[in-house]
Amino acid sequence: MAEAIDNTWYVEDGIGESRAVLLKGGEIAAARIHWPGKLAAGQVEDARLVSRKTGSSRGTARFASGEEALVSGLPRDASEGAALRLQVTRSAIGETGRLKLAQARPSKEAPRPAPMLAEALEAEGRVVKRVNRFPDGDWDELAGDAFSGEIAFDGGSLLLSPTPAMTLIDIDGTLPPAQLAIASVPAIAKTLRRLDIGGSIGVDFPTLSDKADRRAVDNALELSLEGWPHERTAMNGFGFVQLVARLERPSILQRHTYSRTGAAARLLLRNAEKVSDPGALLLRFHPALKSKLSEEWLAELARRTGREVRVETDPALALEAGFAQAVPI
Repeated sequence: MAEAIDNTWYVEDGIGESRAVLLKGGEIAAARIHWPGKLAAGQVEDARLVSRKTGSSRGTARFASGEEALVSGLPRDASEGAALRLQVTRSAIGETGRLKLAQARPSKEAPRPAPMLAEALEAEGRVVKRVNRFPDGDWDELAGDAFSGEIAFDGGSLLLSPTPAMTLIDIDGTLPPAQLAIASVPAIAKTLRRLDIGGSIGVDFPTLSDKADRRAVDNALELSLEGWPHERTAMNGFGFVQLVARLERPSILQRHTYSRTGAAARLLLRNAEKVSDPGALLLRFHPALKSKLSEEWLAELARRTGREVRVETDPALALEAGFAQAVPI
């Protein structure tokens, strides 16, 4: 079915993170996050070429921040050590045990910082409204989905696994295979938008031996993904479908998988801003979050709330189970 979604994106500028949501019927239909401080798509800056194989149009450049990026489309005369003006086309993306470098290409445009989240959405022609708090939608639920990597739907669940090659979506459930495959399609379409998943995506449906059943799933995907720019293969005989969508930044799923403590710390700060009872703010969290909750972030929380901020660690809490409460001064 066609995507009947209000075009207004609501943007919260939080501590260490900007968040944006598109709402439909009081629920988050699509979302994005931006963590400042690293190379991001749209940024134009002078950098230095630090490595290049002879005869290759690709190399590695180092920006003033010290962060490196893979560069494609290098001019023939660009040698190691040369200064280049580059435009970042994709942020770095975390993987198990390593970081996939940002990507960039030569540019003749004037230097500019990476656009903020609201600016990036506006550049795409979106209607943007900056708010202190989203008017609707459950951000904690969305974050919980990203932390767990499991999305329930009527009759089954999606199991999400971001891998170096692609984001894999496995489908599990008790329904007969053809019914389970069809039932999963709306949840897949919803999850791709809500968790801002792009790049290469593999969906492992139940194996369907009947061509008519496979065609029915293909048709359901076409309708459910209408308005979401992508390319897609037809389901093969093993139930596998591959989708490819534009990739400029880590998905919300990748952030909450490979930067789990950073995501948990940011969620804790967001919830701390919402505490309405009078008194000092006490943050209670797993000790692993302590290194992520910088003095700068805690000072910003105190400034925004006008409260004294106290912290306590509790190893019995899960990483994402930290909480904030008002306590007597």
